[in-house]
Amino acid sequence: MNPATSEQVQRLFAEVTEALSRATYALLNADTELGQAVVDDDQRVDDRVAAVEEDLWNELHSLSAQVQDLRQLVGMLLVLPELERSADLAEHIAQRAVFGLGGEMTPVSRGIVQRMSEVAVDMWRAAADAYAGAASHALELHETDEELDILHGRLTAEVSGGAMPPAVAAQVTLLARFYERIGDHAVNLSRRVASLEVGEHL
Repeated sequence: MNPATSEQVQRLFAEVTEALSRATYALLNADTELGQAVVDDDQRVDDRVAAVEEDLWNELHSLSAQVQDLRQLVGMLLVLPELERSADLAEHIAQRAVFGLGGEMTPVSRGIVQRMSEVAVDMWRAAADAYAGAASHALELHETDEELDILHGRLTAEVSGGAMPPAVAAQVTLLARFYERIGDHAVNLSRRVASLEVGEHL
């Protein structure tokens, strides 16, 4: 696979991680300007994903790649949608920041969201390290994903307590789902990266 294409994918990992961190900060600090910036930046991620995908298809169409190269190219085509969907989820969080949701949440729910963001960002950094070849974090991500599921349950319980207006509670419920799905995407990416490494050894 073209090293430049691989570098572009690695940059996408970093951009998704950064978008998630910035979106959460904007949400919890009522920073509507930053939230809007994250929303606006999502189009750039979409454009970069499309460009990388086109490069990968061009490599496939060249018919000059070896079997292992073909495996990696197809694997990368499966990675790109996970990256794009995760960037979209970060955008959804940022949209709630633009609407000022963070200021209407209970202190407990804000604390849980902060921790969910920290866990999700750590998972994405681990997935990015795995892609970069530092190590395979599949087992570690499974364990961390369990913590994210527990936090999801705690946030859902806080919503059920009725301390927030129904409209706010509905949006916080969506936030819980967004973070959980971001974690799921990190786990899926870890698996895909691990499968590429297995193919390389074979």
